[in-house]
Amino acid sequence: MDLELSDEQAELRDNFRSVLEDCCSPALVRAAYEESDDGDSLWRQQVELGWPSLAVPETAGGLGYGFVETALLAEELGRAAAPATLLATTSQLTPALVEADDDEALARVATGSLRGTLALSEKGRFDLDSVATTARRQGERWTVTGTKDGVLAGATADLFAVAARDPETGFVGLFAIEQTDAKVERRPGLDPALLLADVVFTSSPARLLIAPDADAEARIARITEPATVALALHMVGACRNIFEQTLAYAKIRKQYDRVIGSFQALKHRFADMYLEVERATALCYFAAVSIAEDDPERGEVAHLAKAAAGDCQRLLAEDGLQLHGGLGFTWEQDLHFWLKRAKAGEVLCGTSAWHRTALARRLGLASEGDA
Repeated sequence: MDLELSDEQAELRDNFRSVLEDCCSPALVRAAYEESDDGDSLWRQQVELGWPSLAVPETAGGLGYGFVETALLAEELGRAAAPATLLATTSQLTPALVEADDDEALARVATGSLRGTLALSEKGRFDLDSVATTARRQGERWTVTGTKDGVLAGATADLFAVAARDPETGFVGLFAIEQTDAKVERRPGLDPALLLADVVFTSSPARLLIAPDADAEARIARITEPATVALALHMVGACRNIFEQTLAYAKIRKQYDRVIGSFQALKHRFADMYLEVERATALCYFAAVSIAEDDPERGEVAHLAKAAAGDCQRLLAEDGLQLHGGLGFTWEQDLHFWLKRAKAGEVLCGTSAWHRTALARRLGLASEGDA
């Protein structure tokens, strides 16, 4: 397993960063907070650059890159605190359509004419055991009824990949539902640029992606694992920006006629922040490579990645805010965009505590009854 980026991957990452620095300014992010802007202008630029087609197979008209390249994009989108439409489309909808071999929908994703996301979470829980949404078969057709909460980029999605349970078999399957067949309510949240929404389905016509049978759980895991790791790297990208902003501030802010970055106590805190970001980054890319290579332990490493991202955001958000002093608490200071992106990501795709518990159960170290 090679954890070093190739020259092409490094160039791709640098391209993502350069474009986002130009096109996703703090002013654009602020518009999402103050004007409910959903980032359509940025989405159009991303479509022109072909970014939605990044992980779409070449047979469906995409660029055919693997998950490591998707992870690079997710990290840079987090570093820019970009509106979440592209993140959800590339890391949640695309893996669902790939797993379902839906080349027709993938071709629409590649051209930018289809945006979407994964609708799994119910009552704040990101696991199949909590799925109460039902899918009923009527001849060759399916209808879905239920509510999904906190759907990433649900406010801008054209298509939802919805996890729903067949009451006849008890198994969970995955279904594609058009936005026009759902009731979408934008959810107020800590970070408006995540475009979270609660989505209600009432006997909504659905197209089968993954049949609700004994194999469905393993197949849906192949979708939730990249979604989780991409979000973890998205959080780490935001944390890296917090570190960079805080370090730059410490080099110019003076107290007692000295820049605060020269104080020994603060040097130790910066060292801890740097190590936490690097640790989380390394673990997340280990998970990304595991998924790209379809390693048998990809599920375990995905849990570790999200847990590490949670640890990272706790330290970076606290120290980043404190080291900015009173300035860090002001609305005019852009720092809060990244603080909120990192914090809000903690509760999406499972919290770090949930992932630790899930990993312990998977390894046989805890039972289902353990909290």
